[in-house]
Amino acid sequence: MPAKFALKSILFLLGWICVLLGLIGAVLPIMPTVPFLLLAAYFFSKSSPKVHSWLTSLPYFGDAIIDWEKNRVIRPKAKIGAVFCIVVMFGASIGLTTIHQLLKLMLVVIALLCILFITTRKSNP
Repeated sequence: MPAKFALKSILFLLGWICVLLGLIGAVLPIMPTVPFLLLAAYFFSKSSPKVHSWLTSLPYFGDAIIDWEKNRVIRPKAKIGAVFCIVVMFGASIGLTTIHQLLKLMLVVIALLCILFITTRKSNP
């Protein structure tokens, strides 16, 4: 019983850390919001149904979380926004910095993999 309580406590704490990171991402353009909230929803689904319910009822992000949890769907508008942000942020990081060429290549590969993942998800349930 203590091990189960410890695991739930850790998942609960991780959920709140992800919510905090998601909130930071809502303000800073370099950090994503929705992936952190999806991760938080997963952690809360395993540790606190009450907080999970609260998270999925948020006006702006709740529907996206529910869409992902139930159907693994990313809405077309969200896909466009995500790809746009990836291109702008990674493009700025690659074009405006003086980092080593291999690091720039690594950023290009990461950006392309993220875009590939996003664009290959279903758009409708």
